[in-house]
Amino acid sequence: MTLLNNKQPLAHEVVEDSNPTDNIDFQTIISRRLNRRSILKGGTGLTAAAFFGALPLVGCSDDDDDSSPIKNTDNNAAIPAQGDLKRPETLKFTAVAHSTAETMSVAAGYKAEMILPLGTPLISGIDDWKDNREQSAESFEWRMGDNHDGMWFFGKNGGAYDAKASDNGLLVMNHEYVNSNELSPFGYYVTQDDNAAPIFKNRRLASDVRREVNCHGVAVVEMKRRSDGMGYEMVTDSKYNRRLTSSSTAQLTGPVAGSDLVKTKFDPTGFQTRGINNNCGAGLSPWGTYLTTEENFLGVFARGQDASQLSDGQNYGRERYGATEDFPGWEYLWHTPEAKDAKIADEFSRWDMTAVGTSAADDYRNGFNTFGYITEIDPFDQNSMPQKRTALGRFAHENCAYAPVEQGKPVVFYMGDDARGEYIYKFVSKATWSNSDIGGGLKAGDKYLNDGTLYVAIFNEDGSGEWKALVHSQNGLDASNTVLPFNGQDEVLVFARAAADVVGATKMDRPEWVSVSPMTGEVYVTLTNNKYRGVREDQPVSASNPRSYQAGEKAAGNDNGHIIRWAEAGGDHAAMSFEWDIYLFATPYDLTAENLSQLNDSNDLSSPDGLYFDPRGVLWIQTDDGAYTDTSSCMLLAALPGKVSDGTAITTSAGQQTRVGMPASNDNIKRFFVGPEGCEVTGITMAPDFKTLFINIQHPGNTWGAIAGGSTPRSATVMITREDGDVILAESFV
Repeated sequence: MTLLNNKQPLAHEVVEDSNPTDNIDFQTIISRRLNRRSILKGGTGLTAAAFFGALPLVGCSDDDDDSSPIKNTDNNAAIPAQGDLKRPETLKFTAVAHSTAETMSVAAGYKAEMILPLGTPLISGIDDWKDNREQSAESFEWRMGDNHDGMWFFGKNGGAYDAKASDNGLLVMNHEYVNSNELSPFGYYVTQDDNAAPIFKNRRLASDVRREVNCHGVAVVEMKRRSDGMGYEMVTDSKYNRRLTSSSTAQLTGPVAGSDLVKTKFDPTGFQTRGINNNCGAGLSPWGTYLTTEENFLGVFARGQDASQLSDGQNYGRERYGATEDFPGWEYLWHTPEAKDAKIADEFSRWDMTAVGTSAADDYRNGFNTFGYITEIDPFDQNSMPQKRTALGRFAHENCAYAPVEQGKPVVFYMGDDARGEYIYKFVSKATWSNSDIGGGLKAGDKYLNDGTLYVAIFNEDGSGEWKALVHSQNGLDASNTVLPFNGQDEVLVFARAAADVVGATKMDRPEWVSVSPMTGEVYVTLTNNKYRGVREDQPVSASNPRSYQAGEKAAGNDNGHIIRWAEAGGDHAAMSFEWDIYLFATPYDLTAENLSQLNDSNDLSSPDGLYFDPRGVLWIQTDDGAYTDTSSCMLLAALPGKVSDGTAITTSAGQQTRVGMPASNDNIKRFFVGPEGCEVTGITMAPDFKTLFINIQHPGNTWGAIAGGSTPRSATVMITREDGDVILAESFV
């Protein structure tokens, strides 16, 4: 066997690039034929006001006062909020300095502590974590998994969801991927067989693969307030504590359920699959269930030589998600353990999508198509099965955020596809909202998530935008398409990326987390970075992705990312058009030519990722960065955004005109927390009484393990409270 420690790339470092289309965005082609300066000056009849015109506010008081209290009306009954707190006018806490220290730092007056690290038992009878990492693979079905990510705190009153309950609740969180080197007592071991087919040249141990499979997925943990009133502790042996992993059976629902595209050896009928995987960001549903996402699912699958057994369309559909022939996966190699027993062999062969049988019922050629969905979980029903909601499309889902619901109107969800040059989507339910569905569990999910319309966004150069429907027989999505014929809605949804290509969607700089402002109703999306922006011909700079710069002699593209936002026409989230601007350009403050938001050393950042509006209207921004980590580890910032059109027209160093929001200042954005060296700060939720903030730390540096009482650096949750027990940011409400 060969030890490959430190050679396995972390999943967050591997960004899938599979958009081969050379159809440069329509709006970019048009803009190249026009003088952009004349557009901004009104030379074509588009004045700056029309470019990003005044827009109505949604969810505000009649006087449009951004500091108005969040009102606990039926329209936001599912949003956890308590009391009559207003959004602060300015941020009063002292900003945390840049840091590359081995430990975390938080704003003065606050306490940050680690809880629930990797391997923590959820029930009695399982040994505590041991630094020799000899815990059995099977035991991780009842332990905290690896690389904690998106999460939500569900207030609990008795045995039911209560949006305003804070003494007791269920903390539900994702486990996105694994650090193989730190899980196995053997490290990352493989055997090598040069005589095997390309995807089997390296083989892994069955026990290591089982451990990793069980470390993916979702954890549900009951929490109760500590006796001193400060923070929470786990309720060991709670009937609600459970893990859903990459071995758990999940139900396929919506238009793809039963399709020929998802029939496998496991379920020849196409209604079930095994596993939820690579769960990244998350969200709450308006009725009180957990919406987890499947992001980099490509990395756990392999594909051999089988193109001759597939139609050209089927082959293209796989490649559009990165699954080319002889693709071995991203070093997970879950398909490779050798097993003579047929049942055990099937445990691993399901991660190999190669068509080897006479039909889909004989192999796992379609197993790949059963991943990449928004998956709904009811944390209060410990016997319920995860529901993969296929109507919301299949792609590398980063997270899912809903717009404020209103009685009698459709429910709207927003989503990003986290890969370079991919797209932003929204789903509009066919059913209209009823407040009586709060607490309705998965039955409510059936009502709102199985039938509706999926749209993809087009960002025009003039600051307008439109939504294009991804519906079979509309917008060229039919069997006449030459690259990938669409024969039904199931094919449109399974191959949502290819469908979005056809309608001319705008290629974005890795759309990640989405959050909707409770103050204005505007939608914010982090565009983390894109090294190809302005570097490759198929991804030229455009108004919505306007930065590309040189780092010395190297073309860096958009190395630091930005946050885009928009307001739907008429304040209606089901509208077909919107107006947008760029809320914030991330960059080191001393990179003058790129510092278009006027950041300083108290609020600069790079590669924004996690994004969360709390119910008061405070925006929390997290980073997953590799471009600025010599100066500061990844961080969490608090911000007080304005609204679309509150800034000015600018020109980037790449010569591209666009629109940026009001300048940053120490009053409206500050660094609140810095993680330990080597980490990503991700996942965020808040207790309904605003007194506890939860965030997650992924892949921390080697010294972080000492905080958990050992030497192994383990991902964990960080619980932040004020030292005086008051609400988070209380100093800003004085």
